[in-house]
Amino acid sequence: MIQRALVIGGSGGIGAALVHVLKQGGTDVTSLSRRDDGLDVTDDASIRQAFARLPEKHFDLVLNATGGLVLNDVPPEKTLGAIDPENMAAHFSLNATAVALLIKHGAAHLAPGRSVFASLSARLASIGDNRLGGWISYRAAKAAQNQIIHTAAIELARTHPGSILVALHPGTVETPLTAPFRAASQTDTPTTAATRLLSVINGLEISDSGGFIDQHGQTVRW
Repeated sequence: MIQRALVIGGSGGIGAALVHVLKQGGTDVTSLSRRDDGLDVTDDASIRQAFARLPEKHFDLVLNATGGLVLNDVPPEKTLGAIDPENMAAHFSLNATAVALLIKHGAAHLAPGRSVFASLSARLASIGDNRLGGWISYRAAKAAQNQIIHTAAIELARTHPGSILVALHPGTVETPLTAPFRAASQTDTPTTAATRLLSVINGLEISDSGGFIDQHGQTVRW
């Protein structure tokens, strides 16, 4: 059982559901978000200050539920001609660099022994599974996040034995983020997605660290 958890992005669709399901299971949950705490995950100082104010020093689970698909009202690109460098940079800042910063400051808050740092990725980050093209900025930034997690897992295996770092694909969830792009038959409620993700997290082994895993516990191709 997860005794103490930190959910980053705990006011969002999946984040709020994760907080709710964890609390229902008896976990002591701390939530951080832009809305409730002024946390800017793209800003190093903001993350450092937020972590310094945490009431708990160590957590069995640190879960990053932040990220974005449509930034500054710019939809995902359908063609190469639609690539905008500022939009691409914004995607990397939120969907990749922010994760590196959260690991940078969050590693010290992982509990001794078995602990998990998990970050929500997306199957669209899979290079091997990309058969449709498009959505280049989002795909590339999430793929970069996966590399960050894989690389950090190698270092933390030495400095934090027992830690497990994973990128998690939550499936397509009924949130405002996915509303313009999903079919109803392909979606899960936030509560269903959160329950599945937490089941996967509870079943993780050390050998899973650095991996890319979906909501059913299956490895996703890089």
